[in-house]
Amino acid sequence: MPTVACPSCQKDVSDKAFDCPHCGHPIRKPKRGFFGKIIKWLFILFNLLMLFWLISYFVQLGELSSGLTSDAERAGAAIGGTMGTSVILMIWAIGDIILGLLVLFTRPRK
Repeated sequence: MPTVACPSCQKDVSDKAFDCPHCGHPIRKPKRGFFGKIIKWLFILFNLLMLFWLISYFVQLGELSSGLTSDAERAGAAIGGTMGTSVILMIWAIGDIILGLLVLFTRPRK
């Protein structure tokens, strides 16, 4: 079995060990598995997609509200815009909770 010297206490430790059994100094960092990496990247891509969706929605709301003439049309656009923004933020929050828990459960362990 190959050994390495602990950077802290200089004793021989297995190269497969995560921590030194003598002093507890970390020897190597555990790595995330393939499924864990996929979940982590899905979490990042989901957040980028939701941010893009929210920004593009605000741009469309701005273009839509510029052509409105009456107060009733503007009030309806404001209510609809608020409801649409709420739906997007709710989907974002629920997706982040689900994917965040999956990222947490697939984190590397010693």
